[in-house]
Amino acid sequence: MTHDHDLVLRPTEEQIAAALNPPVGRGGGDLVVETLAGLGATTVFGLPGQHALGMFDALRRSDLRYIGLRVENNAGFAADAYGRITGEAAPLLLSTGPGALTSLAALQEAAAASAPVLAISSQIPTAGLGGGRHGYLHELPDQAASFRGVVKSVHTVRSQSQIPSAIEAAWKSALTAPHGPVWVEIPQDVLLAETSIPVVTGGDAFPDELPPRPELTALAAHLLSHAARPAIIAGGGVIRSDASKKLRQLAEMLQAPVVTTPGGKGAFPWTHPLSLQSWIEDRHTTDFLEDADVLLVVGSGLGELSSNYHTFKPRGRVVQIEADLGKLESNHPALGIHADARLALQALLETVSEREDVTAPERVREVLGKVSERIGAQELTLEQDVLAAVRRALPADSPSFWDMTILAYWAWSAFDAQGPNHMHSAQGAGGLGYGFPAALGAAAADPTRPVLAVSGDGGALYSIAELATARQYDLNVTWLIVDDGGYGILREYMTDAFGEATATELTRPDYAALAESFGVPGIRTTPETLEADLAKALQTSGPSVVVLPAVLRMFAPTHLTT
Repeated sequence: MTHDHDLVLRPTEEQIAAALNPPVGRGGGDLVVETLAGLGATTVFGLPGQHALGMFDALRRSDLRYIGLRVENNAGFAADAYGRITGEAAPLLLSTGPGALTSLAALQEAAAASAPVLAISSQIPTAGLGGGRHGYLHELPDQAASFRGVVKSVHTVRSQSQIPSAIEAAWKSALTAPHGPVWVEIPQDVLLAETSIPVVTGGDAFPDELPPRPELTALAAHLLSHAARPAIIAGGGVIRSDASKKLRQLAEMLQAPVVTTPGGKGAFPWTHPLSLQSWIEDRHTTDFLEDADVLLVVGSGLGELSSNYHTFKPRGRVVQIEADLGKLESNHPALGIHADARLALQALLETVSEREDVTAPERVREVLGKVSERIGAQELTLEQDVLAAVRRALPADSPSFWDMTILAYWAWSAFDAQGPNHMHSAQGAGGLGYGFPAALGAAAADPTRPVLAVSGDGGALYSIAELATARQYDLNVTWLIVDDGGYGILREYMTDAFGEATATELTRPDYAALAESFGVPGIRTTPETLEADLAKALQTSGPSVVVLPAVLRMFAPTHLTT
């Protein structure tokens, strides 16, 4: 009797011949790029450095496309977006020490947003490892330790024979739910030394599935089927697991209103009769969700932004589907189901009973009406007009990437993504500088659609060097920079808290002229001409910059009872 795991694929005669006579002139770096290609990678991001040159030289002998950014953190953001758009692990090639550490903020965002990034870093030569102080350039006592608290898994290589297996294991980890960034490090001498190891010819790093426990979905289905006022919160896990259609089917079967978190934007149709849209930071929405007798939370840990700054206090039974075990019931007691959102939603679809509730759409309209009335009373016409102009100018199927700026805070609540996996922001970790380099990664992933990046002038200065990258690779990204003269949201926070702001005002360049100096078309616009200028830029192939001088305001805090 044989078992599937006992079967071994026998190599062909050609594979045997190739293995016995590997091409000369290959090094450990070739094993890296061969393994990546064998796993299905087509594009890599990164920045070269002294210890990593063996990897970068090997790129010359491969068919992999290299997109080089100017700062490692921005290369990480670009890989993050590539992973989000394609659902594939995005390779990020880095050097030792400062180069590696500069990527940390980007990897934190990838971890918070469950973006599959495969970071491969060099390390000092093997002779210097062991925690001593050998004086090598870029040396850290324990480089991997700097990443263990950020990434999903760390994979250290100490010999060439370990390279293919370590990268396959990392690839599998990055794509196993919950997706996330992983770290591989390889010493300089291992990358440089000539190798007699056969050419890597394939890879089978299929991610593990994470199905729900059937007794838990049976109970969840019973609770939802017999609920009087069910409701659903859809988070980023619905997007990452490509489960939007299943979410819609379940919501319609249950007649359950759905609100999406900032990370779940587009997971549910904006204009659907059951759509509470994304006003999750509004007290009217919070009250509605607290009143649900059964609340289904899918792919969200109900963190700060998703719980209206931890003011959300559900009174009914909570059912939480979450692939990240650490987030399960971390903020609220629940029937916790540790599972991939797609598989758990499918299990519920097969077991719930249809509900009839003709009042659900009416209750949704009532909540949205209250939200609209509250916002309308704050005299924020400029902000709403600017956001509406952006939506009209942006093609329905184009992705957008938003930095931590006031217009993005508006977009979390008020922007119709017009589809799953279309709107992305740095709300996971909240770091500045995400929008533009992430948009470059998305444009590399799919050059057929124009991509929009949105930044404030403060965030723009974090990634201004990537105008050179945009021009060098002719990436189809339009960058909207809202210039309000400083860190606008921090200015508001400090003024509200202390009466005046400190350290928020910025000297900044003429962004349009600066873009032109990189060979990138730049234009200054106004709120009145924004739609036309932005639409024209998006319709023109290649990179462009649109600068909007405007001071936008946030709507009043919405976690307070009004």
